[in-house]
Amino acid sequence: MNKFLRIVFLLALVCVGINANAQNSREYIRNSISNWGECKNVAITKTNGDLALYGKNGYSFSECPSEMCDRIKQLNSDGNTIQDVCLSENGSWIILYDNNGGWWNGIPGDMADKFKTYYRNGEIITSVSFTDQGEWVIITDQHIAASSSTLKNWLFEGCNDYGELWSCCITEDGAVAVYASGYRFRGDVPEDFKDALREADFDVYRAKFAGTSWFMADKDGTYRYHM
Repeated sequence: MNKFLRIVFLLALVCVGINANAQNSREYIRNSISNWGECKNVAITKTNGDLALYGKNGYSFSECPSEMCDRIKQLNSDGNTIQDVCLSENGSWIILYDNNGGWWNGIPGDMADKFKTYYRNGEIITSVSFTDQGEWVIITDQHIAASSSTLKNWLFEGCNDYGELWSCCITEDGAVAVYASGYRFRGDVPEDFKDALREADFDVYRAKFAGTSWFMADKDGTYRYHM
């Protein structure tokens, strides 16, 4: 086998290994959700682990960073309400709990500063999301904050068409914003995910995606997913 073919073969093995790990992680999460019969939120990645939430602070995770897992366990033990979780492909994460509590590791510095400001002001933070490329979004009961004016304006434009912004998920591929009466999409969002959101027979509050995998749920844990 010549050098070029060896390189192609090794790269193929790496890709197969990544896909296998993702599928094993997802299988564990899928089984947990099936046993619960409900799921209110997830944090999914293409290569770096998955997490699912139900009820007040029930959880299941696989292949996630150890410190993040420890924090999730502590919040469950202390009786806190886990609201939202974002996990990046490089292993950075943020956990939103109760009205505006937060734990994080590796998130963009300006996002952390804005989060602290909203915490001090007593605002209710409802959604957080970020990417390893430095993009981020924080949604509160009073503000929509983002890493750039372009992203912020895109989110506000949706408010004009669909009302209150409930949540947002941004990845290295694209973004989906969930409003009171509709959705906005940016970049490479799976077409079957878009169709499922538009056809949903429940009030979607959370919508997450990573690559071709996706999840959506209402506040009560009614869900639909492809992952």
